[in-house]
Amino acid sequence: MLEWINGAAEAGTEITMGVIGLRLALSALLGLLVAAVYLGSQRRAAGEVFPFLMTLVLLSILVAMTTLVIGDNVARAFGLVGALSIVRFRTVVDDTRDTSFVIFAVVVGMAIGAGYVSVCAVGVPIVAMVALSMNAVGRGLRPASPQALLEVRIGRGIDPDSLLTEVFRRYLTSYRLTAATTARQGIALDLHYAVKLTQPDAPLTLLNELMRLEGVQNVELKTP
Repeated sequence: MLEWINGAAEAGTEITMGVIGLRLALSALLGLLVAAVYLGSQRRAAGEVFPFLMTLVLLSILVAMTTLVIGDNVARAFGLVGALSIVRFRTVVDDTRDTSFVIFAVVVGMAIGAGYVSVCAVGVPIVAMVALSMNAVGRGLRPASPQALLEVRIGRGIDPDSLLTEVFRRYLTSYRLTAATTARQGIALDLHYAVKLTQPDAPLTLLNELMRLEGVQNVELKTP
């Protein structure tokens, strides 16, 4: 039993930088393929889902980096799971790309702590190059009128369509319900919409109109 524990804690065989670079480059290419398949299976435009496409590619590279660091070391694997759990549930992120960079920081720190400097020396430039390149491409794909996130809390038992539709038609060019969750121990409902404002420079008018509606308890608008 003790021999198994000691063996699990020992560092694995050092991988050459050439092999590391090849594996990470391959993970980037296959991550792009995964993102392309996802885009091809969606009805939304590339500009609307681009942040998630970027996340898919970055996660492919970062998981490859993580695998290189962990190897066959069980203790290191459990340490990474614990670190990611703490960071994930203690860090609030508004963008899926933020989650990727949280994992990026954890993996880099773990690689340095475990003595795998070569993984960072190859992996960090690759991740930086892919992230910056995709961000430059994404700027050209963003829609002229970017979507905002609208969260509306209404009381239980109220029909959201009959309550909100008229205001939405006056102040929004488009809106789509993305999520609905219960709030305040089930006595309220939080509705999350992806919206495009008719007048992007005047969001307060929409908020004031919504707050005047009887049954609306709270409104939050996150503009891009």
